[in-house]
Amino acid sequence: MVKYRHSEPRRGEESKLLVKVKVCGITNLEDALACFFSGAHALGFVFYKKSPRYISPLSARNISRLLPKKIKRVGVFVDENVSTVKKIAELCNLDMLQFHGHESAEYCRKFKGCKVIKAFRINKKEDLAGISRYRTFAYLFDSFSNTELGGTGNKFNWKILAQTAKMKPIIFLSGGLACGNVRRAVKLLKPDWVDVSSSLELAPGKKDHKKIQRFIQETLR
Repeated sequence: MVKYRHSEPRRGEESKLLVKVKVCGITNLEDALACFFSGAHALGFVFYKKSPRYISPLSARNISRLLPKKIKRVGVFVDENVSTVKKIAELCNLDMLQFHGHESAEYCRKFKGCKVIKAFRINKKEDLAGISRYRTFAYLFDSFSNTELGGTGNKFNWKILAQTAKMKPIIFLSGGLACGNVRRAVKLLKPDWVDVSSSLELAPGKKDHKKIQRFIQETLR
């Protein structure tokens, strides 16, 4: 059995934390609690049915009800109907909405009062063109793939994002982050959040609790 040592900072230390951790692809309560007790700040529930990490809204709601309020719930959607997103957000008490498809800037503006994270898949510097049209709460940068929309476990050229520190929105860094490289990524890009999924898995949708602990400890040390 893994013994958890909660990584939450003591009084006076919180201001020193420059990055937070979101663990995505949560499909069961055991993994959700393992993330929380290891110090994760947010959990991602994937509501895209073609994903191997898909979770039904009802199952996500049941998990969400049993989690401490302080951990953020993020719903991940791909080109979903606006009304469906809003219904799931209310059902699951989501704190943030992550759009990981081809959603337009206009689409993202339809969720007033919600914290919207727009994901961009990066392959070359030109992929950053036009993202300023998205006046969202946060940008998430992930690896580009011709066949998958996320969760590939592949790293992209982080140097492309050298200017992200000057961007006004909150920055989430994703794509190929793992225990062996997350500290280097944080030091290089100084993102507000790191977002991890496949590198912490035993199988799609099932987390390795020891890897969760190690990753979060590496990120926050």
